[in-house]
Amino acid sequence: MPTFIVHVIIENKPGISDPEGETILNDLVLKGTHKTVSKIKTAKMLKFTIKEKDKKTAQFTVKELCDDLRIYNPLVSKVTVDVFEATV
Repeated sequence: MPTFIVHVIIENKPGISDPEGETILNDLVLKGTHKTVSKIKTAKMLKFTIKEKDKKTAQFTVKELCDDLRIYNPLVSKVTVDVFEATV
């Protein structure tokens, strides 16, 4: 059975405040560096290594696991699940 690397990215939905991102942006503005940056959003990423029969099954299994464990709040969080073939 092949091995896959699954990245689960959890970030706030649009319209939900992101105090951590705002603080990082404000620090850049106050320091006067990187004036071209206008917005920063933070996110959490979980990295899974899983053995499954194919990418689609790996994605479904990890998404289901995150839902069952309530790793994120679906009311305020947007979740992206990316699957990659593991390299030896």
